[in-house]
Amino acid sequence: MAQFDVVVIGLGAMGSAALATLARRGARVLGIERFAPGHDHGSSHGETRIIRLGYFEHPSYVPLLRRTYELWRELEAASSTKLMHITGIAEIGPPDGEVVAGTLRASRMHGLAHEVLNAAEVMERFPAFRVPADFVGVVQPDGGLVAVEPAIDAQLALAKRYGAEVRTGETVRAVTAHTGGVRIETDRGSIDAGTAIVAAGPWVKTLLPELPVALRTTRQVMAWFEPLDPGPFAAGRFPVFLLESRHGVHYGFPPRGSATVKIAKHHHRDEAVDPDRLDRSVTSADEALIRPVLADHIPAANGALAAAKTCLYTVTPDGDFIIDRMPGAPNVIVASPCSGHGFKFAPAIGEILADLAIDGATRHDISRFALSRFR
Repeated sequence: MAQFDVVVIGLGAMGSAALATLARRGARVLGIERFAPGHDHGSSHGETRIIRLGYFEHPSYVPLLRRTYELWRELEAASSTKLMHITGIAEIGPPDGEVVAGTLRASRMHGLAHEVLNAAEVMERFPAFRVPADFVGVVQPDGGLVAVEPAIDAQLALAKRYGAEVRTGETVRAVTAHTGGVRIETDRGSIDAGTAIVAAGPWVKTLLPELPVALRTTRQVMAWFEPLDPGPFAAGRFPVFLLESRHGVHYGFPPRGSATVKIAKHHHRDEAVDPDRLDRSVTSADEALIRPVLADHIPAANGALAAAKTCLYTVTPDGDFIIDRMPGAPNVIVASPCSGHGFKFAPAIGEILADLAIDGATRHDISRFALSRFR
């Protein structure tokens, strides 16, 4: 007899959400994390992540985002912790750019609340920005941020409350499907389960070498700057933002708990790395990928670098998620819903993974995330 109904491997954003949902549904469930929850070796750390309804990546994500907002609020109520902060978001750039055009397409298709500002209006409403006359801004009132480490803590606490077992500091060596179940080999021994959910971020391909898709692990840098002028960053004056310019796509957040402003370049250098041999030091070359957008477009934030951290993206060839069963091993579910834009979806992904593990199917449309698209 299997020791557990489901074993969840990796307890970052997605794994912790799946564990909490499974436990609430009464499953015998174990979560295994190689490091400590909220660690800085993967993709689920760094204080904040953006959440938004109008989705420039593709309009098909919007229905899943609607459910995501509901589930974040449910998690807040269950944990008595504020996790989602709706501040509004400004997405700024050329009108025919990826960000603005994509956001408008999704917003119009799904009837989402939004406002389009010309460059002068952007700078009047948000005085920290300096943008070219041909830029526009799309302001979504429902955008904002999610507090990263508290969200993972809340999901794991909820999972434990409902009976989940959590093991940290334990490394999974192999996942082997067999008739009627799965055997998980770790550095502490063997575990038998009915189903395994592999949500191991940059280590997914290591654990599932037969995964029929090439995944790239890329090194990212998040930086916090001390404003030269704190005035434009006072509460309500500076939004969560995405800014597309000749320097690339940058994103950032207003000050939270300190005077510093967090800003990063989406995809940074697009530099593929080995997650076990990653140089986590942040260099002047990394800083140089962020400074030009500050100098040109957010000059009041162009002060001293206060802090910086690396993190990882696990990127699919098309930038969409992977949520599917392993070919030939239906009791092994792979979850790589990231490519640098996944965190916000965590509670909805957790719901989907629990659906697949317990019910065998989900009401959510996940056809876009199927492995078959790579064949």
